[in-house]
Amino acid sequence: MNMSEKMNTELRELSSILTGQKQAYRSAPNPSAKERIAQLSALKSALLSFQDDLVNALNEDYGQRPAQDSLIADIMPCIVNINYTIKRLNKWMKPQRRHAGLLLAPAKVEVHYQPLGVVGIMVPWNFPVMLSIGPLITALAAGNRAMIKLSEFTPSTNQVIKKMLSSILEQNTVTCIEGEANIAAEFSALPFDHLIFTGSTTVGRHVMRAAADNLTPVTLELGGKSPVIIAPDMPIDTAVERLIFGKCLNAGQICVAPDYILCPKDKVEAFISSYQKQFQTMYGDKHQSTDYAHVINENQHNRLLSWLDDAVSKGAKVVSANGQDIDRNSRELATQLVTETTDDMLIMQQEIFGPILPIISYEDISETIDYINERARPLALYIMSFDTETQQHLLSQTHSGGVCINETIFHVAADDAPFGGIGDSGMGQYHGKEGFLTFSKAKTVLSRGKLNIGKLVHPPYGGLIQRLMLKFFLR
Repeated sequence: MNMSEKMNTELRELSSILTGQKQAYRSAPNPSAKERIAQLSALKSALLSFQDDLVNALNEDYGQRPAQDSLIADIMPCIVNINYTIKRLNKWMKPQRRHAGLLLAPAKVEVHYQPLGVVGIMVPWNFPVMLSIGPLITALAAGNRAMIKLSEFTPSTNQVIKKMLSSILEQNTVTCIEGEANIAAEFSALPFDHLIFTGSTTVGRHVMRAAADNLTPVTLELGGKSPVIIAPDMPIDTAVERLIFGKCLNAGQICVAPDYILCPKDKVEAFISSYQKQFQTMYGDKHQSTDYAHVINENQHNRLLSWLDDAVSKGAKVVSANGQDIDRNSRELATQLVTETTDDMLIMQQEIFGPILPIISYEDISETIDYINERARPLALYIMSFDTETQQHLLSQTHSGGVCINETIFHVAADDAPFGGIGDSGMGQYHGKEGFLTFSKAKTVLSRGKLNIGKLVHPPYGGLIQRLMLKFFLR
């Protein structure tokens, strides 16, 4: 079988799975709250039963990934999300009464939330459990079925996820797909009823272009360069304490990880010293900390090293957070603190997605607003300040997908709030009720009784009642 024939076969198989799920949806287009809660409860039980297998598989895929990282950032958010969703699902599903207004009276207007059908979920490699199961939770809560394209870079984790889901859900409810980039491209071109993609901005553009041929609505959870603004009033040690975990969790391989620091010019050296001290307290001053994750694979590791080399060749200075030289033969890479950056460096042009942290100095905090607003809108903005006026000024003068004040990354864990980017960092939002709305069709239903008030606007036009009505409303 040549390459073309193989691709055609794979595409037919994907199309066949989607057709089967759509047929199953049509046979039961609106599952009850009881049925949806039963699915979510089974998913929770499966996650708890398979948690050790998932942790071990993630460690195998990364070469080293602390169990605590996997539990805190991959598995626990899913359990909390399920608990939150089950508690509120009946309320979300209930039709909402809306005001009909005098013009439509007497009539009743409601908004009904109807499942879309089949949702496509495209999963990245950095949090393969949370970013496959998280969207799935919301899709099931909204009454949908789902096809999940798992990352080719987490093969061990994929096998556990597939086994876990197949143990509780039939293939015509949830199906997992594996494969390289060509399969991902074919997957994104399928006529889903909704498609959610989590990944890079570059690939997100391709996904949206493919979805457009089918008029498939998309939610794009992308990345971007999320800045940390350290205001002049903020003690440097406190600022580092608040941001360092967000940069070090999963070795910085997080879409909302701090990408660069905007620091008062006279505090840059203090920032470097404080970061080194706190990093070494958390992970030690040597290589091979068991509490620190590896870079996922050699390709990503080599990319990060090449970006550092590029920065150094253009005049940057690099200091390792653990005080050690980089071991290029190990994928354990401590945070590399970079100063004297310029815009022509790769680390300043693209999302870093790893343990490199540029530090950009400023003299007046207004410079930070200009710097951020001159660039693509970030997925997250982090403000380090205890001054309320400074906080509000930075909030009102900048745009980002989300914000943390005196914290980093934890806004993603807020179940009762939406998560999503803007511009280059994404489109649409999910999590919580907003996720339920994203994966539902809000359908307006107007109903009348026996009195037909609508006939008052029928032709022939110009009668007294019509003239009085127009005079009343057109004022």
